[in-house]
Amino acid sequence: MTKQAVVIIGLGEMAGVFARGLLRIGHPVFPVTRDMDIEEMAKEIPDPHMVLLAVGENDLHPALETIPNQWRSCLALLQNELLPRDWQQHKIENPTVVSVWFEKKKGQEYKVLIPSPVHGPNANLLTQALNSLDIPSFHAATISDIEYELVRKNVYILTTNIAGLETGGNVETLWNQHQDVARQVANEVMDIQAWLIGHDVDREKLMTGFAEGVQGDLEHMCMGRSAPGRLKRALGFADETGLQVSKLREIYQQHVKE
Repeated sequence: MTKQAVVIIGLGEMAGVFARGLLRIGHPVFPVTRDMDIEEMAKEIPDPHMVLLAVGENDLHPALETIPNQWRSCLALLQNELLPRDWQQHKIENPTVVSVWFEKKKGQEYKVLIPSPVHGPNANLLTQALNSLDIPSFHAATISDIEYELVRKNVYILTTNIAGLETGGNVETLWNQHQDVARQVANEVMDIQAWLIGHDVDREKLMTGFAEGVQGDLEHMCMGRSAPGRLKRALGFADETGLQVSKLREIYQQHVKE
């Protein structure tokens, strides 16, 4: 019996990993690229098992605005810097969400840091796809569970990227030699995350989760090419709500501002 199709919007490195896993468990995969008519695709595939939105975080909101109505109920999201407010403002009520803790760079095999949590109607499908590739994942049972996991990933990504603008090096160096900088940045990132989700966060638990991510790949480099953009976005949120975030502003003035 043929399994239902899965549509993947975006064809970057991460999409390729998920496509391979979905194909391995028997689901036909149909890609949607920038030059394709998404409404026409929705007419051709009106009832997919899942629609995986695999665009980058900068393209998330423009892409969400174009999701055809018949695909909205089976949407899955995997972006960095993702929070519930991102899909709620587009009136997406119950998406499948995965907080990705593996990286995939062009020309290289994927590299796992820690297991990736998945929540939502198609959580089992995504965990099966990942497990078929020996990428560990687990089911985050409640919306509170996945909210914590998304915030944890955001704290890891933003802290390592932003602190890395000052310290350089990898996460082992950051954590073992510049932990004061890491904690300053992480606390200000948590201030912003708390405002974005509308309630306080468990800072001790998040720092334990951050350290777990560090231990997952000690050689992971702190500062990617997206680090300045992440810092600018963080400061935009801080300005919107009047947060001081003095360490983030200091790093911006010294290492980003032209």
